[in-house]
Amino acid sequence: MEIRSYQNQAESLLKDYILSDPFIPYTSIVGGIFACKMVYDLTQLFSALHFKSYSSFSRIQRVEWSNRAISTIHAIFITVMSLYFVFWSDLFSDDRLAGLITFRSSFLSTFTLGVSVGYFLADLGMIIWFYPSLGGMEYVLHHLLSVAAIAYAMLTGEGQLYTYMVLISETTTPGINLRWYLDIAGMKRSKAYLINGVVIFLAWLVARILLFTYLFYHVHLHYDQVKQLHTCGQVLVFVVPVVLSIMNLMWFAKIIRGLKKTLAKRQ
Repeated sequence: MEIRSYQNQAESLLKDYILSDPFIPYTSIVGGIFACKMVYDLTQLFSALHFKSYSSFSRIQRVEWSNRAISTIHAIFITVMSLYFVFWSDLFSDDRLAGLITFRSSFLSTFTLGVSVGYFLADLGMIIWFYPSLGGMEYVLHHLLSVAAIAYAMLTGEGQLYTYMVLISETTTPGINLRWYLDIAGMKRSKAYLINGVVIFLAWLVARILLFTYLFYHVHLHYDQVKQLHTCGQVLVFVVPVVLSIMNLMWFAKIIRGLKKTLAKRQ
């Protein structure tokens, strides 16, 4: 009976406090940060037990090894959720007569954005703490823009559709992290490394170039709804994707140059 009583109390606490609307953003952010810490520690433990070369890595290499595991898990999670909300869920469907798409949100969509904010805050903290070992100023800028845009959409419920469109670009992250793992494992001349480069090129083209083009087209089609956002929301919808697009094009140019070098070495 006592166990059942404690269970009922826990369920009541979860329903009335942790998952109540006012607390969803904050509990999801804390949950996202906690998940990052858990993945980091588990990666270190698993790697030490199952990868012989792990013990020979430098301290910063071990940190980056675990840091990339976090970003990979987050990328898989947010990509799946973003694809669901943008293409499969009827939450942002034009056929749904439930208000403007720019003001639609749900418990799940808000919670998911909170988890992502938690990740970006945790990752930004690591980047700054180990600066510039885990990334230069462009990564700091990228994460600050991401946190601002995602947090605003999470807290206000505005523009969540476009936030999820941008977050689909995280689908390129696992391939980039795998490339680093192959590099540090001394497999730059392997077939897997070459295939990985081609996959990154294609994924980047689709998720960070073509998809952003579709985003701008969608904004154009729904401009009458977008202009009803608050000023801050309009700035984030127009400015953040443009800045990220410029950065994506710059990184895409580097990917093309790297792929050319890899292919040239194999001829």
